[in-house]
Amino acid sequence: MILKKQRLIFVCLFVFTFHNGHTVDRSNFKTCEQSSFCRRCRKMEPGKSSYEVDLDTLSVSDNQLQVQLVNTEQENGVRFTLKLTPLKDDTLRLQVEELKPLRQRFVPPEVLVGDLETSKRFSLLSKTGNLVELQFENYIVEIHSVPFRLDIKHDNQVLISVNPRGLFRFEHTRTKPDQRDENEDPGLWEENFKSHHDSKPFGPTAVAMDVSFVGARMAYGLPEHADSFALRTTKKGDPYRFYNLDVFEYELDHFMALYAAIPFLVAHSEEHTTGLFWMNPSETWVDIVSDTDNVVSSIVNFVSGHPKPQVETHFMSESGNIDAFFTLGPRPHDVFRQYTVLTGTAPIPPEFALGYHQSRWNYNDEQDVDSVDKNFDKHDIPMDVMWLDIEHTNGKRYFTWDPVKFPNPIEMQQNLTARGRKLVAIVDPHVKRDPGYFLHNDATNNGYYVKNKDNTDYEGWCWPDASSYLDFLNPEVSAYHATRFRLDKYEGSTEDMFIWNDMNEPSVFNGPEVTMPKDNLHFGGWEHREVHNIWGLVHVKSTYEGLMNRKDVEKPEDIKRPFILTRSGFAGSQRYAAIWTGDNAAQWSHLASSIPMLLSFAISGMSFCGVDVGGFFENPDREMFMRWYQAAIFTPFLRAHSHIFTRRREPWLFDDEVTASVRESLRLRYSYIPYWYTTFYQHNKTGAPVIRPLWAEFPEELDTFSIENEYLVGNALLTRPVTEAGVKEVSVYFPGANTVWYDIETYQPYKHGSSNIATPITKIPAFQRSGTVIPRKMRVRRAIPLMKEDPITLIVALDNQGKANGYLYVDDGTTFRHVYRKDGSSYIHYEFSDNKFSSNLIGDNRYSTQSWIERIVILGLKPGSYKALGSVGNQEKSLETVYDDSKKALTIRKPGFNVAKQWSIKLV
Repeated sequence: MILKKQRLIFVCLFVFTFHNGHTVDRSNFKTCEQSSFCRRCRKMEPGKSSYEVDLDTLSVSDNQLQVQLVNTEQENGVRFTLKLTPLKDDTLRLQVEELKPLRQRFVPPEVLVGDLETSKRFSLLSKTGNLVELQFENYIVEIHSVPFRLDIKHDNQVLISVNPRGLFRFEHTRTKPDQRDENEDPGLWEENFKSHHDSKPFGPTAVAMDVSFVGARMAYGLPEHADSFALRTTKKGDPYRFYNLDVFEYELDHFMALYAAIPFLVAHSEEHTTGLFWMNPSETWVDIVSDTDNVVSSIVNFVSGHPKPQVETHFMSESGNIDAFFTLGPRPHDVFRQYTVLTGTAPIPPEFALGYHQSRWNYNDEQDVDSVDKNFDKHDIPMDVMWLDIEHTNGKRYFTWDPVKFPNPIEMQQNLTARGRKLVAIVDPHVKRDPGYFLHNDATNNGYYVKNKDNTDYEGWCWPDASSYLDFLNPEVSAYHATRFRLDKYEGSTEDMFIWNDMNEPSVFNGPEVTMPKDNLHFGGWEHREVHNIWGLVHVKSTYEGLMNRKDVEKPEDIKRPFILTRSGFAGSQRYAAIWTGDNAAQWSHLASSIPMLLSFAISGMSFCGVDVGGFFENPDREMFMRWYQAAIFTPFLRAHSHIFTRRREPWLFDDEVTASVRESLRLRYSYIPYWYTTFYQHNKTGAPVIRPLWAEFPEELDTFSIENEYLVGNALLTRPVTEAGVKEVSVYFPGANTVWYDIETYQPYKHGSSNIATPITKIPAFQRSGTVIPRKMRVRRAIPLMKEDPITLIVALDNQGKANGYLYVDDGTTFRHVYRKDGSSYIHYEFSDNKFSSNLIGDNRYSTQSWIERIVILGLKPGSYKALGSVGNQEKSLETVYDDSKKALTIRKPGFNVAKQWSIKLV
């Protein structure tokens, strides 16, 4: 009893200390200097590489090069196997493994999408002395043997160079010596941090590699960090860190690790875009140098006597092999596609998930949920999903309900679905150690928990007090966890309830750095240090499979699409879940920081991303509250969420002006649901980020490279949120020398360059790109399912040649029929050219819908009197037209064509 009280006191102090502070306590988290492998790798002296390629061992086939790498610094030369594999779509894989390890290295599962397709296109050009040259499509690969260096060239220019500074390192497996060498780092065989001891039974196993992107001006990606979008130099501080951690009220403008780790970097210049995916789930640090005057003489390319700019990187991981994928572009969208070919794209979400989500920690009971739900209708504000945090459970036992506060969960969900809404309930990964709890008993009896280093069940502290953690690396455990979501096992759940996986870094309140000890053991004997960053990935994969199989269905196409939100993630998590940026604060700086954080996620595969609208900690004032909603409506995942100690902040709890502002913002979001849904479909098929930086669409425009306060939704919408208090106008940069941007409200055109845009409190700066067609639904509805058969309005913005095109994707928004059946979806292409506007169905799929074309608005036509003739098949009819001189917009009223039919309109 005394021990239990001590634990409860600890948890209460933890909650008070972390959730009521004003900034993160950095002392709880390691610096590079406190992490022995980072310290060792970073202290390596450039230009003194001891690694050489033994060209006598070289073998080359059509689809792989293999050669041995030797560390000449070690007695008798420790050897490694180096493999180069050309993959489909201009991607090159580099793998380095120890030739004769004493213990195998961990190879992460679930990250890559199946077996990667190789491309038989390696050809050996020459092997002379110190150099091997290979042809790889339009690229030349050079391997320099002494010291080891690998260059990838295009048009006789080096694009990427591996080990140009000689920082390559591969710590081979070895046995612990009887006595420690005083000259060696003291953290080789054991390590302490604060009160925690890491036994490190397998010793030092770090790997590191420097890579230079020659010609690149800037680099992006490497989420998740609360920092600028363009990666900054790390010369004067710590590197960027990847180690999924529960960081309460994280600090901005810092390279500290946060909840997710996606080691994917995009290097960009006007001429070429490339990328690097470092597939290693252990703790990783990345140094960045992007100074144009910092060059390496061995690889520099001179133009008119001046060196080209370049980005230098240094990846350092605690364990594992070296497994790096170079995506060679040449344009941003090529790199996005090449990366998602490796790790997958997000599935098309259930359509309701693109609506507004209302959450807080916590809604008190069923009556509270019902009251909030009804108040959205009372105040005529659209909303699709109510959320329940940890307090809805029976004593923090997940898969249960509080019997007093939530005695009738199915009835509560039915009340929501009757209004077209859904429920999301939280299921965290920590399991309460309670002998009366079925989940704990099953895990204990079957050996399903992560183990201590002595192979006993690991116990840490989290919300339920004493907790243990399911070992999702074990396929049997993952399958068991998935079965808990079956409707006949998860009592009180329905098909209209979806899941939130939080705290899955994993968060352990009394663990080292608020997570699990590194010498804990997982299935297969792997240490936690080796698997840490994919733990959240395998967790949500199990949840996804659980939702896919929670009831028996005769046909797979009738399964309802899952929706899951995760806080932790790794490359590949996008295939299963949306993500958000965690515990932000109600501060203007956090609102501003949300944009670069989300862009970093989006270009790294995690397109379904969002933030806690209004800030999780603290209380936003009325202006910040309104501006945050205005900004958030153009983010992929839209959820308001707040801390249990904050004031209630449903949209009607401020004043009438605030309520009206939120109402209009959300109505604007809902009008663009067809465009959002179509853009998610395009992401699923091509890997194009749903939101994207300006340089993704205008890669040669240097002025876009450093912009992080505005971005694009798809290729057609530009938004520049207001992220400061009291702002009366904002400067908006409009890219594209021959592009016109139309204000989505007034249709006022803006041309290339910067313009000051007035921003009264009701203004949301957003603009449609010329040459595009955007589908919208303009009817006011309480929720997305009620919009299903609503008519479509098409906004056509003509370019300077009088042309425009765009797309609309439609399916049932709920099931997998779009995957299995020809009548499960339709993809429609709209094109305007030579005063003719046409709708054409792409492919053979045909989806039956009652939705019809209600209105077509054409921007960019010269003033005049226009008539419109509409045709479907052989039938032609006159259509009503109105030209607005003030907005210079032609409206074609009620064409009446079915959305899923082919038709055309001719202007005369």
